[in-house]
Amino acid sequence: MTEPVNLNKFRKEKARTENKARADQNAVAFGRTKAEKDLAKKQQHKLNQNHEGRKLDK
Repeated sequence: MTEPVNLNKFRKEKARTENKARADQNAVAFGRTKAEKDLAKKQQHKLNQNHEGRKLDK
């Protein structure tokens, strides 16, 4: 006779692999490269500095 198989573990492992595959697809479709993230961060920092520099003192 064969060993009994815990179906809950099998289902959870299958769900994990499916979720991982979906996450990888989303990363390709919607993700940004590190260079793109750095560029956006630098642009936002420059805008913030420009905005802060133009504030009027009271």
